[in-house]
Amino acid sequence: MFDKLEELVEKLEQIMKELSQPDVVNDQARFKKLMKEQSDLTPIVEKYNEYKKAKQDEEDSLMLLDEESDEEMKEMAKEELAEAKKAIERCENELKVLLLPKDANDDKNVIVEIRAGVGGEEAALFAGELFRMYQHYADKKRWQIEMLSMDDTGIGGIKDATFMIKGKGAFSKLKYESGVHRVQRVPDTESGGRIHTSAASVAIMPEAEEVDITIDEKDIRIDVMRASGNGGQCVNTTDSAVRLTHYPTGIVIYSQTEKSQIQNKAKAFALLRTKLYDMELQKAHDAEASARRSQIGSGDRSEKVRTYNFPQGRVTDHRIKLTSYRLNEVLNGDIDEFIDGLTAADQAAKLASMEENAE
Repeated sequence: MFDKLEELVEKLEQIMKELSQPDVVNDQARFKKLMKEQSDLTPIVEKYNEYKKAKQDEEDSLMLLDEESDEEMKEMAKEELAEAKKAIERCENELKVLLLPKDANDDKNVIVEIRAGVGGEEAALFAGELFRMYQHYADKKRWQIEMLSMDDTGIGGIKDATFMIKGKGAFSKLKYESGVHRVQRVPDTESGGRIHTSAASVAIMPEAEEVDITIDEKDIRIDVMRASGNGGQCVNTTDSAVRLTHYPTGIVIYSQTEKSQIQNKAKAFALLRTKLYDMELQKAHDAEASARRSQIGSGDRSEKVRTYNFPQGRVTDHRIKLTSYRLNEVLNGDIDEFIDGLTAADQAAKLASMEENAE
């Protein structure tokens, strides 16, 4: 591990030198790549420097204990030695996590799909609450939300919604949200007071850039039409809506949220690229069955991930057996407790897998 860390220190120094060169600054593609590498390496090198300082403190304290005869000074050296040992252990653990292979998609924006499942109108209402939960979470992170499509019920419910969340690291935070979310409560229409269980599915996909996926124009049919639904004066009177049909996969994308046909077409292609990219990622996950078993929330969207129990004010994540009695706060976007827990569990599983493979 420490040989690798020394290599990373040298690599960061080299990157810093290159970034100071005028020809690199003028080459935007190269400059952007180096800045990304610098951003990735800096936390690791800073933590390694912290580790080396703690090691030096340990050596200084041991030397003082050997040479010092004054009892008061020896006691002080013992305290400093204990602190240095704690700092060394903490830095070693943090460095192991920092050195874990990084998901190439972690810094990307995400496209979120929420679909009402079993439970009729109650499931649609719950899907609407999940949509607003992610809206609130994005607001807390100061991320932007861009609607791609929405089929609502008109009373706060959603049959399905697709939207993009734009923000650095959005995928790294939200990737564990994929799966089936269940709600348990007494619906307003239930006269007998019985608790019903409904569900909605959530799919989190990293936004695909043009370099990630190439779409052959021969594989696409583009139809333009008038938007439907409540859209205001001009949305429903011009041919602004766009429908894409991708022949090889049968994927159909419909975009009508913008007044401009050009904007709707751009959104439709962005969503199609993301869906095709997500299909490739799912194939890769399926091909690495053992790797998937070592990860938390591996992307299996049929997996039951979380239950929201209204009578008890309880939210339970079934993957890490974490229960919170802060249902209202969670639905208002305060989901960091679950995201942090899932991230820590995933890192622990990956570390255990690496140690197993190293033996």
